[in-house]
Amino acid sequence: MARKKKPGFVREHSLTLATLAIFAVWVVLYRMADPKTHAGSFFGNAIADWSGVIVTVIATKYLYERGSSESKRMPRKARSKIPRWLEAHSLTLVLVVTGVGWLIAYSRMDSESKWGQVVGNVLSEWVQLIGVVLLTKRFFEAGSAESQGK
Repeated sequence: MARKKKPGFVREHSLTLATLAIFAVWVVLYRMADPKTHAGSFFGNAIADWSGVIVTVIATKYLYERGSSESKRMPRKARSKIPRWLEAHSLTLVLVVTGVGWLIAYSRMDSESKWGQVVGNVLSEWVQLIGVVLLTKRFFEAGSAESQGK
């Protein structure tokens, strides 16, 4: 009887690795570009957009948000009340804490500088991600895979 071979690291994390690679390409292109050109502006926006994709892929793989269809379901493990609550809302908590970090970084930068514009766009992406997670706790969309079974 042949044993099933366990998928390797690259196969198990190919989506994360692919999104990181695409993100790296945008960073390299932006570093070489003039942000005052259409291409440079596009690359800066792509950095912010793809940072959101990376967070979506990785955070929704490991973190939870009770009631949000953007999050995976919580395991039914017996834990004390406080850690269980923290785990049940870990996706929002991580997004809020890292969002505050982006806000602090942005507030200390020249918003018109090359990287200041990118950090502002990343901050906007974080606010959008937090909003999507929180909105999906209460609102549904007919025909959406995320709203199925609600």
